Amino acid sequence: MKKVLVANRGEIAIRIIKSLKELGILTVSVFSEFDRKSLHVLNSDESYFLGPSISKESYLNQEKIIDIAVKSKVDAIHPGYGFLSENHEFANKVLKANIIFIGPSPKTIKLMGNKILARESIKNYNVPILPGSNNKIKNISDGVKISNQIGFPILIKAAAGGGGKGMRVVKKQEDFNDAYNIAKSEALSSFGDGDVFIEKFLQNPRHIEVQILADNFGNIIHLFERECSIQRRHQKVIEEAPSVALSHKQRDEICECARRVAMSCEYVGAGTVEFLFDKNQFYFLEMNTRIQVEHPVTEFITSIDIVKQQIYIALNKKLQINQKDIKIFGHSIELRVYAEDSENDFNPDIGFLKQYIEPNGIGVRVDSGYQKNMEIPIYYDSLISKLIVHGNDRIEAIARMKRAIGEYHLMGIKSTLNFGLLVMNSNMFINGDYDTNFIKNLDSDFYNYEFSDDEKKLLSFFGAVTKKNESSNIFIENKKSLWLKRKKK
Repeated sequence: MKKVLVANRGEIAIRIIKSLKELGILTVSVFSEFDRKSLHVLNSDESYFLGPSISKESYLNQEKIIDIAVKSKVDAIHPGYGFLSENHEFANKVLKANIIFIGPSPKTIKLMGNKILARESIKNYNVPILPGSNNKIKNISDGVKISNQIGFPILIKAAAGGGGKGMRVVKKQEDFNDAYNIAKSEALSSFGDGDVFIEKFLQNPRHIEVQILADNFGNIIHLFERECSIQRRHQKVIEEAPSVALSHKQRDEICECARRVAMSCEYVGAGTVEFLFDKNQFYFLEMNTRIQVEHPVTEFITSIDIVKQQIYIALNKKLQINQKDIKIFGHSIELRVYAEDSENDFNPDIGFLKQYIEPNGIGVRVDSGYQKNMEIPIYYDSLISKLIVHGNDRIEAIARMKRAIGEYHLMGIKSTLNFGLLVMNSNMFINGDYDTNFIKNLDSDFYNYEFSDDEKKLLSFFGAVTKKNESSNIFIENKKSLWLKRKKK
């Protein structure tokens, strides 16, 4: 493999390019109109224009990407995450063009991309699944009948969905009709597939996932688990590895279960098996047939470069890593630094980065797609960077994250850095006692807290300081301090 096209943008494109360069492989990037001067373009050996800024005319343009790959004579295409990474039709077209697709087979992508088919494929592999429908829901009466058999609350989910789209919680029967119609409509518009199914809804689960690697010779290993319960709109904001919720026995069980899921679909490549964990029982949720946004926390605790492993597997090499040799070293935490206002329901905030200074030092890694004076676009995901830290233990990792957030200076847009600092100071997080309702619980306990007039005057002073230096860490820390003092009273 001498040359690889990275069919993506931003931080993940740059991340993949780094590993390719270390392997001595030439890199080809593609870019939209908006991304002409983006860092992933500057970091690659060759770059080619795709089209207008809107995704469907650039990063989702399968024919144009493959045409560029053929003309630039690449040996392989790496899709990263998002965009076309889990599109089985794209993977198939790549292979038909005699180009290596760095990922699992189109058949596997299609199978695990449909949650109904995925549930069916694992049923003989001793993998716990939530009570639910075995097939798509044909109509409202069919759905009501199954929901009553399972017992409310239930969750209506898009069969081909992800990211919280085409998903509705139904707590009682009279709400089923509207939820069903909305979920189907949203699924159709988002994924081109209106099929939905039903699962039992767990009210306070944890979201735990397992990283696996599998080669073409039947070898499947796991790289332990990641805790991904801190989410907004069903999308992760903070992840850590390993999870503090699991005992050694539970860790062995869930990781072995992930291996069985990979076996069930003859998986090849790097993938992630996601589970819900509730009352000491875990249940299969889905499998992501690509590299995950949060893969760096696993790289930190195992010292394994997952992107390089993807390349080796694509080259039809046997895994050179034995399961018994993989150990957990310390603890790692990742904060997704989104261009969002965390105090206003995480609404996106676009604009120019008037100042951009990344933290560094021992145990700190920043995977970023931006630098000073660059613009945050409206066309793509609002992720600016991923801030990842590693410590000898969880206490050190939390302290290191707090230090790194304090050294991360963004000016011009709002970001989730303040939210990250709030989480690191939260007793729920420090004690490891949290689930997927973390943000909701934090909202009710912090953002909606009523401060006295004197406290508001003090906070307005800190707000003025914040406005002056465009970093609200001081404001958040003092808001938190006042909140804790009031709670003690």
